[in-house]
Amino acid sequence: MKETKILIAGAGGQGVVVVGNILSRACVIERKNVVGMVAYGAEMRGGTAYATVILSEEEIGSPFVEHPDMAIILNRPSLDKFEPDILPGGMALLNTSLTGSMLKRGDLQRIDVAATQIAHDLGNVKVANIVTIGALIEHTKLLSMASVEQGLSDLFSSKNPKLVPLNIKALRAGAEQSRYISLRPAVSTRS
Repeated sequence: MKETKILIAGAGGQGVVVVGNILSRACVIERKNVVGMVAYGAEMRGGTAYATVILSEEEIGSPFVEHPDMAIILNRPSLDKFEPDILPGGMALLNTSLTGSMLKRGDLQRIDVAATQIAHDLGNVKVANIVTIGALIEHTKLLSMASVEQGLSDLFSSKNPKLVPLNIKALRAGAEQSRYISLRPAVSTRS
């Protein structure tokens, strides 16, 4: 497996860092090499925040991600900011509840998941980020769902064990929703 570079972007407070952390933990569980970085500083609440995760079977040469292979985009400002950076032929997983489903570029694949709506239906919009992980893993098979569930459980068990069942439910809801949609070519009619 070559290196896979993933960008996760959204507003501060949408759980961008949590997504990166869960993916990284799942990589460690599967004994894959992984590097993660975050940028949230002054943008922590409300501004654009992002995290990157690089996973590989081989040694990772650099922790920096200029051009991700795929991106999880949680809101419209993040789509506007990071869409140009995704590698040609790459993939954008869009939280269409907050981004819409249009891309400026026609050379990307996209996965549309109404993550915020799904999370709302589960009773807590704060798990929209977890819904996107389920959709990503279902589509890409980069990691096993069991490893992701274990990484999620490990993370939340140490912070607040009561959050584990809802987050597992959100992960599975994202995967389930993702089974009914296919990778779509980008629609480049947005101005």
